[in-house]
Amino acid sequence: MPIHSVLSPLPGTFYLRSAPDQPPYKKEGDAVQPGDVIGLIEVMKQFSEVTAEVTGTLVKFHVDNDSPIDPGMPLADIDVA
Repeated sequence: MPIHSVLSPLPGTFYLRSAPDQPPYKKEGDAVQPGDVIGLIEVMKQFSEVTAEVTGTLVKFHVDNDSPIDPGMPLADIDVA
C-alpha cells in the first residue's frame, strides 16, 4: 500500500474549503483522481488550487483548515490504488 504525499508548492495559508460556509473539497477517506482539488493555498489574496496527482484514497491531512504552511510541507497523504 504505497503512500503518495501531497506537498505544498507555496508558502501561505491552507484551506480545506472554498469558503467558510462551503463543504470541504475532500475529506479523509474520499477517493481522489489526478486533478481533483483537495484544498487551496492563499498568498496575499491570491488563491492556488492544490490537486491530487495520483488515483487513490485520501487517508490523512497533515494540516488543519486555515493553517500557515511552508513550501515542501506535507499537506496530505494518498493511499495509491
